[in-house]
Amino acid sequence: MQTSKVLLSLCLVGLALGFSPAVGLDGTPAPSGAVVVPLSNPDRPDLGRAAPLAAVPLEPMAARPSPTPFEALRTGTQALRDGRADEAVTSLEYAAAKGVPGAMWKLGRMYADGDGVDKNKLRAFEYFQNLTKAHAYDPPGTPQSRFVANAFVSLGQIYLEGIPETPVTPDPSRARQMFSYAASYFGDPDAQYYLARLFLDGAGGVKDARQAVKWLGLAANKGQYQASRARLGIVRGQGGGASVSHGPVLAHSRQG
Repeated sequence: MQTSKVLLSLCLVGLALGFSPAVGLDGTPAPSGAVVVPLSNPDRPDLGRAAPLAAVPLEPMAARPSPTPFEALRTGTQALRDGRADEAVTSLEYAAAKGVPGAMWKLGRMYADGDGVDKNKLRAFEYFQNLTKAHAYDPPGTPQSRFVANAFVSLGQIYLEGIPETPVTPDPSRARQMFSYAASYFGDPDAQYYLARLFLDGAGGVKDARQAVKWLGLAANKGQYQASRARLGIVRGQGGGASVSHGPVLAHSRQG
């Protein structure tokens, strides 16, 4: 009798706690793995049932911030060095669209030289032209001014030769304007050298040996080796009738 009371008490405690009793009311062990179903009140069906868990909204992952234009310039330059030309163009175009002079210049040089892309002088011309229009009055001596100055020199070279089958035809007068601006405003030694050569030959304007010597001297004093050689030739009486050198622009080698 005492044993039955103890078992009954254990069952009642188990039911009150919501657990399946270890033994049945008749004293037999409960089936192994039995599922406990909470008791419910027939008059209050909501009693004894677990309330559904409220959905916890997940915070969206933070969007990756877009790179700054100067970060894109660095990324593009490094990608080009690593031989990832497509990635380089994408990053540089992003920076160029934001007006970064270094990116505009780099793309111009890539297309002018066929560096990582198909050579396309017209595309190069467009990048150089956009750069000079936007930054022609940047203060000389600033880091970006060297890119602008070289863009003027590059345009001058293109105007000397023209671009076949495009609206850009040979125009020595326009070339002289490009060289003159970069030589005088920015003090670019390559522009000074090319301007001197035009004065020597009279291409695109007057022929003036005195002006040629002046600009050659300024360029040579800044280490422009072609100017040093040309000035030496004039001193020796061998450069007065020299023809204009229309070789590739060398200024970009100093830009890195």
